[in-house]
Amino acid sequence: MQQNVYGADAPLAGVKEKVSRKPDPQQQSGLIDLLVAVVNDDVITRHELDDNLSRVVKQLQKQGTPLPAPDVLEKQILERMITEMLQAQYAKESGMRVNDTQLDQAIVRIAQQNNFPTAVEFRAKLEADGVDYKKFREEIRGEIISTRLREREVESKLIISDSEVDNYLASKARAGNDEEFHLAHILVVVPEQASAEKIQMARARTERALSQLRGKADFAQVAAGSSDAKDALQGGDLGWRASDRIPPLFLNELHNLQPGQITSVLRSPSGFHILKLIEKRSGNAPVVITQTHARHILIKTSEIVPESEAKSRLLEITQRIEAGADFAEQAKRYSQDGSAQQGGDLDWVSPGQTVPEFEEAMNKLQPGQMGVVQTQFGWHLIQVQERRNTDISVLQQRQQARVAIGTFKSEELYQDWLRQLRDRAFIEYRLEEHK
Repeated sequence: MQQNVYGADAPLAGVKEKVSRKPDPQQQSGLIDLLVAVVNDDVITRHELDDNLSRVVKQLQKQGTPLPAPDVLEKQILERMITEMLQAQYAKESGMRVNDTQLDQAIVRIAQQNNFPTAVEFRAKLEADGVDYKKFREEIRGEIISTRLREREVESKLIISDSEVDNYLASKARAGNDEEFHLAHILVVVPEQASAEKIQMARARTERALSQLRGKADFAQVAAGSSDAKDALQGGDLGWRASDRIPPLFLNELHNLQPGQITSVLRSPSGFHILKLIEKRSGNAPVVITQTHARHILIKTSEIVPESEAKSRLLEITQRIEAGADFAEQAKRYSQDGSAQQGGDLDWVSPGQTVPEFEEAMNKLQPGQMGVVQTQFGWHLIQVQERRNTDISVLQQRQQARVAIGTFKSEELYQDWLRQLRDRAFIEYRLEEHK
């Protein structure tokens, strides 16, 4: 079970007070040893940071991931806590809420996904493992809010044009491959409108990570200590990605790698990246389906037209067609389906496109044959005109390309949005004051 381990929305275990946008250090002298960061009108306490650090360390140890240096991991966790707090603040300001009923429903789904029949049994297991259930609930609430923010602020605004899909598929064709890649990555984010100095600092940080990796350091350990990506504490593992779900910049580099190797430092609009190729395999095979070119005439049933009358009307039409009447003309005149003006023509029908009763009756007919069937819509006269086996790989590729483009465009836009959120915020670091 994967879960958010940062807990930005968890209730504070230490002292927490509202502060002004620019706190007066003298007024806060009683709290200064407890604060590690001020985020707008909110704060993060030493106790909160230690609590998150403890849980992350346990998670990494459970995963078997070597631990980064303590100060590196501490800064990493603090940055994530700040990012999640900013999102929680923005959600609150914009009126986004997840009530307890919605949260309970989400936890039931999580319990079922982890093979627990009830939320009560799931809670018992968590508490037996030493998990604070109240904090766990708030972490899930924070994850739901984060997901909804991303959907509203980023994904709902995504536009993918046909030309982008065409260009993507053309690029894939030129590459001449249908491979899939199991990847891990490290991302060092570059703030929007960053100064040359900040860009250089981000590059230097990425280069240090690369140097560690070339010195045979564990990739998951370096990712946990260096990456700004949300999956950093999972070792930066991206899972399997089809080639059409990988930006061309990265794909070109991956073709030059063998499993186990890493790229040099790569630059994208989001920042600096290092990729590791874990495995690769052959991709999509042709997908062949049987399609039926069919046409039909529908007589609907209603309170005014009972089933027996609808069937009787349809059988009369069937007899006229069998006696030589033109099917298309009869459809235009009598059919109550939207296809009537096309002579009842449904064009090529793929499996699953029609209701089961219609599809089953259609599949029993040979080309040229007619049959009558009842569905929830009424009574149909079906005529099969021809059949063909069709490779729909192209259609699937276009859909997969659209999903792939959306995936990486969404990630870039999301990182941009987070950078803008941080740029607008007042953030004061006090971590070093307590060392």
